[in-house]
Amino acid sequence: MPDTIQSLRKVLENSIDSTPERVSIYFKKGRGDYAEHDRFIGITVPTLRKIAKSFLSLTLKDLGLLIQSPINEERLLALIILTDQYKAEKPDHKEAIYQFYRSYMRYINNWNLVDASAHLIIGAHLFEQDRDALEELAASQNLWERRIAIVATWYFIRQSDLEWTFKIAKALLNDSHDLIHKSVGWMLRETGKKDEARLIAFLFEHAHQMPRTMLRYAMERLSKEQKVTITRSGVSA
Repeated sequence: MPDTIQSLRKVLENSIDSTPERVSIYFKKGRGDYAEHDRFIGITVPTLRKIAKSFLSLTLKDLGLLIQSPINEERLLALIILTDQYKAEKPDHKEAIYQFYRSYMRYINNWNLVDASAHLIIGAHLFEQDRDALEELAASQNLWERRIAIVATWYFIRQSDLEWTFKIAKALLNDSHDLIHKSVGWMLRETGKKDEARLIAFLFEHAHQMPRTMLRYAMERLSKEQKVTITRSGVSA
């Protein structure tokens, strides 16, 4: 084990500021649930972000070791460092970080890991490139790859580029997993902050296909009257 990783883990051990039960309260860890095998040690996200600032020089080799950890906070820390590195690096190293992320995607296997990184690496990298990789991820049998596909478009939304959010959302309308329903609804809600009329048009067209949770998340910022009208259109479709 490299000295840098040993030093980092010592810092983590000394930085525990909560309990495993508290930091994992929003994850389903029951038998057969998506986070059944995930381990937590009790470090909050703000503390992880502070620690990351002291380890921004970690190599991709070291981050590769860290991201394979069974401990959620260690994997999250690796991704926080990786996103910070991506923002600061030159184009050639950004490509290396993107490829690293794709290579280690099987370890980005909980919603907090996806949501902290997909838009800042996958979305940022594909913004001015061919985006077909998002359609491939959306069609994956892997839950987390599908969530990465939709959350990655958050970067596009922030640039007022909404087309691919609607495209990936449409591809995931019939997904069976609640975590996809929530993430698609969330991203659709974000499009409404940029273009409410376009969101409403999408909802009128697809409300009848959308799982209840997805629709509820997508309509969260709309008026009561808009929600009623959209919901009725979905029922009657």
